[in-house]
Amino acid sequence: MQQTLKSSVVFTGLGLHSGRSARMVIRPAAADHGIRFRRTDIALGDAVIPARWDLAERTALCTRLANGAGASVSTVEHVMAALAGCGVHNALIEIDGPEVPILDGSAAPFVRGLLACGLVRQSAPVLAIEVLRPVEVHDGAAWARLAPGKMMEITFDIDFEDSAIGHQSRHLVMKNGSFVRELCDARTFCRQADVDLMRANGLALGGSMDNAVVVEGDRVMNPEGLRHADEPVRHKMLDALGDLALAGGPILGHYTGYRAGHSLTNTLLRALFADKTNLRAIPCNPVQASGLPGVGVHLSEIPAVA
Repeated sequence: MQQTLKSSVVFTGLGLHSGRSARMVIRPAAADHGIRFRRTDIALGDAVIPARWDLAERTALCTRLANGAGASVSTVEHVMAALAGCGVHNALIEIDGPEVPILDGSAAPFVRGLLACGLVRQSAPVLAIEVLRPVEVHDGAAWARLAPGKMMEITFDIDFEDSAIGHQSRHLVMKNGSFVRELCDARTFCRQADVDLMRANGLALGGSMDNAVVVEGDRVMNPEGLRHADEPVRHKMLDALGDLALAGGPILGHYTGYRAGHSLTNTLLRALFADKTNLRAIPCNPVQASGLPGVGVHLSEIPAVA
């Protein structure tokens, strides 16, 4: 069955790229509402932005959604991953600015807030997106693929020159709270040279070592080090889950990404939906529902380091 929150939960913090403070409230919503954002600082025009793949702008640094009236909200991937990973299908996210707070750079604060307020089942079945045929997209050496599968799986490979990251690979079946246990606390990461370049161009104004892992060559610059030896690839998997959540329902299929990012994952979703024979929307039967990402999650499963 679909789920929503028992009550509202509030988050406040700076936007990673804008550096602006924002207050965000995630509210319960009726069955079949889906996930929608509403800009409370916009008085005129349509301020509601559905969390849909076709409203995503393909950018490299984050996922930005914009509706036809020009209202937008950026850096939605972490909160979308938290909602998907906790099994929240319906919510209204009210925010008083253009960017979701980055908090600690992971999805763990969102997960903690969602699970602390509690979830409630609704009298409507979960509609899943079943992948029927393999779909693959490329961008230079990077590529991403969705292939048929009985439940959602994510495989990811990254390869960086900086030896503090290097080559990392991980595979995870996204069921029974595995997102909460394995991925939700993985923070966004970047190279020191990238930070300097972004700030020179007016970006990453809210970024710091409090909300990102910064590496330079073979060194992790953060005094506390990494939360996991392979934290970077775990975070890429977190991002992928958040971006795939824009499909409008849980995906039954295997996502594989090699050096992929937000833009390429959105390109993959566009390719998936471009041909109706690639997929079908189905109500989950009990066996399928039992393997969805948010089934059986508990607050105690959030890693202690987050």
